[in-house]
Amino acid sequence: MKILVACEFSGIVRDAFITAGHDAWSCDLLPTERPGPHFEGGIKTVLARIKGWDMMIAHPPCTHLAVSGARHFSAKIADGRQREALDFVRMLLDAPIPKIALENPISIISSKIRKPDQIIQPWMFGHGETKATCLWLKGLPKLQPTNIVEGREGRIHKMAPSPDRWKQRSRTFIGIAQAMAEQWG
Repeated sequence: MKILVACEFSGIVRDAFITAGHDAWSCDLLPTERPGPHFEGGIKTVLARIKGWDMMIAHPPCTHLAVSGARHFSAKIADGRQREALDFVRMLLDAPIPKIALENPISIISSKIRKPDQIIQPWMFGHGETKATCLWLKGLPKLQPTNIVEGREGRIHKMAPSPDRWKQRSRTFIGIAQAMAEQWG
C-alpha cells in the first residue's frame, strides 16, 4: 500500500509501515529525524500534488486542541487559533483517501467534530506508561492490544519543562506504530 504519515517528523510510524513492506512516506514542516522517504513541507501541498494514497495516518498538532491546555482556550478562540486547528483536522479527516486514522490526545475534536472511535494507551502495546491517545478512524478497524504490560506510569505527563518537551511528548510509541503497521497494513 501507499501510505502517507501526516505531521510526523520522527519517522517512527513511517518506518513501521516500511518494515512491514509498504511504500510509506512521512510529511512535516520539520525535517525527518530518521533517514527515509519524507516530504518536508505542508501536508496540504502533498495532498494537492500527489494522488493515489491508500492510507493516511495523521498526527495534527494538538497545541490548540488538547484539553490539557484548556486554561488557554479563551485566548485561542478569540484570536482564531482554535478554529484554524479544527479546520485543519476537518481537512485531514475529509481527505480523499479510503483509509484514515487521525491521532490526538483527549481534545476538543471530540465535542467540536465527533467523538473518537477508540482511545488507546501505550501500556496496551508494550510500554509501561499512560498517555490516553484518541483515534478517529475511517475505513480502518480499531487497534487490538498487542502486549498489555504492568508498571503504568505517566512519564510523558511528568516531563520537566524544556525547549524540546513538545517533541518528546509528540512521538508515537514504537509498539503502537508496529500495531498500526501489522493490523492496518
